[in-house]
Amino acid sequence: MKKRGGLLAASSLLILSLAVSACSSDNESVDNASKEGNVNTEAAPAAESANPEDLYLGKYAEPVEVSTVRILSPSVKFVNGETIDNNVWYQEYANKLGIKLKNKWSIVGDEPGGQGEQKMNVSIASGDLPDIVPLNSSQLRQLADAGKLADLTKIYEKYASPITKGVLTSSGPEALGSATMDGKLLAIPAPTSKIDQAQMIWIRADWMEKLGLQAPKTMDDVFKIMDAFVNQDPDGNGKKDTYGMAMDKDLYGFFDGLEGFFNSYHAYPRQQGKANWVKSYDGSIVFGSIQPEVRTALGKLQELYKKGYIDPEFGVKDWNKEKELVVGGKIGLWFGSMSAPLVLQDLKSNDPNADLRPFPLVSIDGQPVKAQVPGINLKTPQYLAVTKDAKHPEALIKMINLFHEVSYGTSYTQEEVNRLSTSPEDGIERWMYSIYTAEPEKNLNTHRIVKEVIQGKKNESAITIEQMGAYRSVKKLVNGEKLETIDWALNRVFSPENSSFSLIDNYEKNGQLLPSAFNQVMTETMVKRDSTLLKLELQTFTNIILGESLDSFDKFVENWKKLGGDAMTKEVNTLMNSK
Repeated sequence: MKKRGGLLAASSLLILSLAVSACSSDNESVDNASKEGNVNTEAAPAAESANPEDLYLGKYAEPVEVSTVRILSPSVKFVNGETIDNNVWYQEYANKLGIKLKNKWSIVGDEPGGQGEQKMNVSIASGDLPDIVPLNSSQLRQLADAGKLADLTKIYEKYASPITKGVLTSSGPEALGSATMDGKLLAIPAPTSKIDQAQMIWIRADWMEKLGLQAPKTMDDVFKIMDAFVNQDPDGNGKKDTYGMAMDKDLYGFFDGLEGFFNSYHAYPRQQGKANWVKSYDGSIVFGSIQPEVRTALGKLQELYKKGYIDPEFGVKDWNKEKELVVGGKIGLWFGSMSAPLVLQDLKSNDPNADLRPFPLVSIDGQPVKAQVPGINLKTPQYLAVTKDAKHPEALIKMINLFHEVSYGTSYTQEEVNRLSTSPEDGIERWMYSIYTAEPEKNLNTHRIVKEVIQGKKNESAITIEQMGAYRSVKKLVNGEKLETIDWALNRVFSPENSSFSLIDNYEKNGQLLPSAFNQVMTETMVKRDSTLLKLELQTFTNIILGESLDSFDKFVENWKKLGGDAMTKEVNTLMNSK
């Protein structure tokens, strides 16, 4: 959580809110799969007030009890007797807003397909739902079709603060649009940065220097680096025991996913396993993984595997297992997203001379390359919805307003912000106790503000508490101080130069990001068939890389279309054309 503080930040968000949300009603998506008239549009409002601030953050005259369930990240930690049922945020809801938030249940496991998602599915099947429900895209579709959700359209317009509206529309109308069906806002999305998923090439620059290699300008340069890393003993142990590129059994992912490799071939398949859609030459929207450019890239991956550039056991390793080869100094190149240094601190501990650097994606044919990113990117859970019989649906909006006021507003002192965010005293991330924690584009913003302060364009007072760790690490490097491994990692992510966000910043400024052409909630066929189609895709692509004929790709496309792909494509185009 970050505290921007000052009237400037609040007013700029206000301007953004007024500019974007004013036209959001004209951009709402229409989803004919959702049934008309089966959502509650007459939920009870909070007490009326002439003062807008009372609507946004006013306390109920009498306490109201609101139920929910909590799906927690394994990284959530508690101290001093706090629990997810009794903590500083739940106390703040009660003291500031008069809302007694009660958890019907809580569980650790917020990963896709994890224990939280499974337990939520059980609650949906049984009909035992709280007032506020955390949902993924598929679950939102299911409850919307069943008519179980309150219509939040008017409630959001009335109760959402200017800061909340500014945050939720800061990247455009897509996030709110994804939760809108038949013109009704059925949930509040939890947007996070989509550009964080843009990939780059991570390379051991110390190996490059040792072998006399230059920064890659083309994919041919990348292949030459791979060859040198395999055949020229970059680790200097006299053995041929290194590989040219890291990848794992899931093919797509944040650490060593193949999205960036495919992007270099102007191919845009799935993003971290999620469906990716692109605009075709005729203007229609098509599924990225079945395009001919993907076939070409798979052919090259097969060639690299045959040459011994790729770990022969990649097909049975997840990213964490493949990471062991990187940490052990056996792989020095891969395609991945911005966070590699943060999960590779052991590499620096094992080899202080290891110099891992990010390089921009390069093209196979000289044509400009673009890094794919999601149309929208949402935290887990992706949405918070209100069940149709809830007495106080506006309570959700007021709690979201409170989170954004603490994060971006001016009514809380720095000491109060510390108490509700990440305290410098114990490092506990108490902001994670909040029912809602969306913060879009925070990492790029951190890079930009750190860069401006380092360059003397802004004062240190512009640095927020959350940004301070990155700033201190970058300042250490600038001042020539000794770096701990965490300092090294944060520099490689946030520094003004030679960092992942210096590349992402350039991607954005140069128009090199390609968002998915579909940015709505999952369609009916996606809910039913996409998990099966994902398995088919991973199996086919893996077999091709291992040596199966490229003709298997053509058969995959044929089967994908028959097994629900054509139906999904039709639904996607119908939905997007109706916007």
